[in-house]
Amino acid sequence: MPIVDMPLEKLKEYKGINPKPSDFEEYWDNNIALADKLDTNAQMIPYEFKNPIADCYDLYFTGTGNAKVHAKLLIPKKNNGKCPALLNFHGYHGRSSDFVDYLGYVAAGFVVAALDCRGQGGLSQELGEGVTGDCMIGLLHMGIDAGKENLLFKHVFLDTYLLSKIVKNLPCVDKTRIGAYGGSQGGALTVACSALDPDIKMLSPDYPFLSDYKRVWEMDLAKAAYSSITEYFRRYDSEHKREDEIFNLFGYIDVHNLAPRIKGKMLMFTGLMDTICPPSTQFAIYNNVTSEKSHVIFPDYGHEGIPYMAQKKYEFMTELL
Repeated sequence: MPIVDMPLEKLKEYKGINPKPSDFEEYWDNNIALADKLDTNAQMIPYEFKNPIADCYDLYFTGTGNAKVHAKLLIPKKNNGKCPALLNFHGYHGRSSDFVDYLGYVAAGFVVAALDCRGQGGLSQELGEGVTGDCMIGLLHMGIDAGKENLLFKHVFLDTYLLSKIVKNLPCVDKTRIGAYGGSQGGALTVACSALDPDIKMLSPDYPFLSDYKRVWEMDLAKAAYSSITEYFRRYDSEHKREDEIFNLFGYIDVHNLAPRIKGKMLMFTGLMDTICPPSTQFAIYNNVTSEKSHVIFPDYGHEGIPYMAQKKYEFMTELL
């Protein structure tokens, strides 16, 4: 089998090398507590999309840093008042899919909410207060020079948490049956949301991003999605005098560090030929999850559409019905 990373037997043992800050758990507990105090001022605006299955809405809420955050929301026209719900997260620099793409889950009986990440291609406000930096080289480093509380992805992770909280409190949702899914950045946000909200009962990340940054850099794969790492050093720390500090700061928004907090049942997908999100960085997530889990591995696939992956995910999520 061709190898772009470690041999499979080593991958199954690997738990990551990017530092975990000493105050990591306190940091996230405090940020969750602050998020819980926010008045999200959630508003559902009907969206005109003629279909026999779903009532569709633009959902807006106030996130951390006073950002205006958007998500698509679909509610089954026929429901018994207590539906399971799914949270969907999109890929890097993208946006939530069209309403029509979620109808398969709605037809099965799910409420679906799909987040637009701030600063990317959807309708969410670009940035919240305190987040500064040069977005031309990517978004990973945004806010890093202003300290751990100003990291852009801290805010994005908290957006996922707030979306989950809003959806759980909808009158038509059964808060004991919540799932999350997404690919690449969406896979990372699936992990982050499930780590921050213990009520997420099932999660299914595909080849997740935002993991084990130092491993990516050491493999010389800090390109494409991870290019912020290399370009940050090239532009702002060319002698790497702050290297330890920077990777420690990245540790706060590293989902392999968040993985042990997950309580839900996980189905994860990884292609062993992935050079965008290297397999070792994905196994670092999987191997740190302690809840019930399974891992579907595709030896000949990389960071791409994989046959039957969506179907396997659908079957997995129907356990919530």
